[in-house]
Amino acid sequence: MKWAQAAAFLLVALLGAAEARTEKACDTGWECSGSRFCCNGTITDYFKAHHFEEFFPRRNDSIAHAAGFWTYQAFIAAAAQFEPRGFGTTGGKETGIKEVAAFIGHVGARTSCGKFYPNPLAWGLCYNREMSPDQSYYCDDSNELYRCVEGVRYYGRGAIPVYWNYNYVIIGKGINQDLLSHPELLEQNATIAFEAAIWRWMTPVKRRQPSAHDVFVGNWKPTKRDTVSKRYPGFGATMNIMYGDGYHICGRGFTDEMNVIISHYICYLDLMGVNHESGHSLDCADQAVFNPSTKSSGS
Repeated sequence: MKWAQAAAFLLVALLGAAEARTEKACDTGWECSGSRFCCNGTITDYFKAHHFEEFFPRRNDSIAHAAGFWTYQAFIAAAAQFEPRGFGTTGGKETGIKEVAAFIGHVGARTSCGKFYPNPLAWGLCYNREMSPDQSYYCDDSNELYRCVEGVRYYGRGAIPVYWNYNYVIIGKGINQDLLSHPELLEQNATIAFEAAIWRWMTPVKRRQPSAHDVFVGNWKPTKRDTVSKRYPGFGATMNIMYGDGYHICGRGFTDEMNVIISHYICYLDLMGVNHESGHSLDCADQAVFNPSTKSSGS
């Protein structure tokens, strides 16, 4: 009898230890449930509608090319799909604020028409599509898996513009949308446009390469080769990953293209009352590109 009691006690103890090692899953509402990241809260805890309006005050001006398209509600609905994976919910509140500002910094810079107007940082989300697309319409039929659909054009669309048929296929699979046949969804549905951009932020698109999310929140640890190549965790590395060798932003010194993206990030952090990092982690001026390809892989 004593042996049976001892065995039962041992079993309970082992089960308790196993449960202690299992990361807690939380349920904090419709945005995020059943994930350890939900224990840190959700994006709506710290990023409110008035912040979105402060970030993008000119997006609905009559001269903005996507007036009436982009909304706070669309961003939150898209973000909710990725919060259980850690988007804006990794680490504490400050880390979450910084990640949202970093992601939106890319969005603001890539959709801005601010270079034509005063206060250029106020003009993010001015566009939802490329205005003067290349006449090839970004169709590459060299891969049989990504054959272009007749009559469909794959010019830049979305919150972080997607180009080329093969990128529409890859991102479409990631968000469960047939973007090869219907790339226009990225300029017709703001939630889907934000989903595509956040998927790109959260997902490595090359082998042996981390995601922008991972290099920003500290999940990625640089190797000796990375250190030699001056690739460090932080905002700078997100530009390296998001634009790679297709846009020639990194490893070229302090170019205007890189500085514009950094300026949007810092501006949004200032509006949220959070300080930014400094030094090598902020820029990618001297970073070598992650495993460069022979042709543009830019999204």
